[in-house]
Amino acid sequence: MEAYERMKKLIAECDDDVKKAIGGNKAAGTRVRKTMQEIKECAQAVRQDVLNMRDASEGGDKD
Repeated sequence: MEAYERMKKLIAECDDDVKKAIGGNKAAGTRVRKTMQEIKECAQAVRQDVLNMRDASEGGDKD
């Protein structure tokens, strides 16, 4: 899943900014919020991918 790999990469890249934001760096806080929004979008894509995989494995028998 591409979205999952992207999410892991974003989390790793955000680590330094999170530490800076905790230390009071406002610009780092802004970057963290932006990255968290991207992570949220990736998480939603992962959820959708998992649902699609589940539905595909059921063979469409929903009657």
